[in-house]
Amino acid sequence: MNIEITNLSFGYDDGNIFKNLNFSYHSRDFLAIIGPNGGGKSTLLKLMLGILEPQSGKISIDSKPPKLAKELIGYVPQYIPVNKTFPMSVLEVVLMGRLRSGLFKFYSKADKNMAMQALKMVGMQDFSTRGIGALSGGQRQRVYIARALVSGARILMLDEPTASIDTQGQAQIYSVLKEINQSNVGVIAISHDINMAMNFATKVAYVNSGSVVLHDISNLDNREFINHLSKSHTHFCDVELALNSCGCASHKE
Repeated sequence: MNIEITNLSFGYDDGNIFKNLNFSYHSRDFLAIIGPNGGGKSTLLKLMLGILEPQSGKISIDSKPPKLAKELIGYVPQYIPVNKTFPMSVLEVVLMGRLRSGLFKFYSKADKNMAMQALKMVGMQDFSTRGIGALSGGQRQRVYIARALVSGARILMLDEPTASIDTQGQAQIYSVLKEINQSNVGVIAISHDINMAMNFATKVAYVNSGSVVLHDISNLDNREFINHLSKSHTHFCDVELALNSCGCASHKE
């Protein structure tokens, strides 16, 4: 399953973000989207989701425009507000992913089995009867990933899925996403943690000032590269992503 972006241009009132952007993604990959704040990461994700419309060019998901391919995409936003007093169980939250229309329905045995299977995939099956408000932030995020999965999504898109989660929780979530990707579901995640993303992703897209630079890290021993970046950089430069080394001691904007 492919996402193809062709000659795309998009901007807000204060200027262009992307101009004549060409970009492709295949669902076999775990793609981490990284880059500085304001560089266009969230805008790119919203364009692929169909939340934003390109001003020119096109986006196709399995040969369909994003708004006609919604059933193929599972979306997990960065922050989902939770009323901790609302009496909804983990299983009930995941079952919401089986809704196709309306707010309420009777769920079939097959729906419940699928929900439990999705919870098992994210390591949360033992929490199915627990109240969603009683979980930690990392646990809730795994439940929301299960909710996206149970919809039958072929690609998951996540906006900073580990924001405000401790290191252990981050590693658990990225491990879950890696396993999901290996089960033939595409994963595209905006990440604020370069080290974590590069240890689990197969490809990295560096987004900044309207450009997207792709880097294949599926067969790369990137520990030395990560160590170099963490000591001397705040984020990647385009040359480093393209060549895996810029030969410089520091990078200034």
